[in-house]
Amino acid sequence: APPIVVMAARRGADEMRDRVVLGEFGVRNVHTTDFPGNYPGYEDAWDQRRFEEAFRVDVIREEEDTLEFDMVGIDAAIANAFRRILLAEVPTMAVEKVFVYNNTSIVQDEILAHRLGLIPIRADPRLFEYRNQGDQEGTEIDTLQFQLKIKCKRNPQATKESSDPDELYFNHKVYSKHMTWVPLGNQTDLFPDADFRPVHDDILIALLRPGQEIDVLMHCVKGIGKDHAKFSPVATASYRLLPDITLLQPVEDEAAETLQKCFSPGVIEIQNINGKKMARVANARLDTFSREVFRHEGLKNLVRLARVRNHYIFSVESTGILPPDVLVSEAIKILMGKCQRFLNELDSVPME
Repeated sequence: APPIVVMAARRGADEMRDRVVLGEFGVRNVHTTDFPGNYPGYEDAWDQRRFEEAFRVDVIREEEDTLEFDMVGIDAAIANAFRRILLAEVPTMAVEKVFVYNNTSIVQDEILAHRLGLIPIRADPRLFEYRNQGDQEGTEIDTLQFQLKIKCKRNPQATKESSDPDELYFNHKVYSKHMTWVPLGNQTDLFPDADFRPVHDDILIALLRPGQEIDVLMHCVKGIGKDHAKFSPVATASYRLLPDITLLQPVEDEAAETLQKCFSPGVIEIQNINGKKMARVANARLDTFSREVFRHEGLKNLVRLARVRNHYIFSVESTGILPPDVLVSEAIKILMGKCQRFLNELDSVPME
């Protein structure tokens, strides 16, 4: 075949392998190439050296409770494994048992227990063991105890004509800050500088009126999101593929302005070249791919929307129990443990 044809075929194969293309009515090239021989002329067999050269992790944004990072050079299955481990398999401490001694509020006991369970507790789960199945009583190594004891009273100093509950009553709002840690056994010696408490002080648990009270004791245990969502350490963990936007020919003047409006702010910028307004792709990463451009007859054939197949943009938002970078490294350890278990299984099972 002539060299031009070979080059074009090669370019087509490269696009199929590296880009997921978004068309007007569907998405092309969503398959993965995970075995050799799929494409003639490509060495697709697994090779550790090649993987190590291509793989990288770039931290893009790190704040107190959010982390955005790029993971480049992996397969969707691995990326998804991280996401699912973050959601469901990194352990935390949460309220599991609620002993209600008195609850005369209008919130039923089981609703109150459910609400308490969902309050994130600032306690490093790595300091605790899992509680043994069937253990009714907790010990200092597997249980944290909290008490919530509060009673609403009238404020005798309130003015006659006042109708503001904040002025009329004391303790009429029950907040998570009212939960206090009650050390079990020798926990004061085990954790001398510990500050076990809810992550946020201002979570509203219930509203009370004079004479109503809540008196409960809570046991927090270690668990994973698979068993109950209250143990999930993240508010959200998600990934998306890196957007890739290509202008197939120059877009000028009015068309450029229309094109700019079709994408998220900051994706397309307009430059002034020799008195003409020209559109260029400034930062494709910011786009959310609404495909708005396909609604414009004159523009839809001038742009190619694609995503880079092996470039994952992860965002991890922690509930505040552990920082997100610690959560990611814990997730990696859990995945390594799974791999190790699998390899041990392979070694221990006699082959037929």
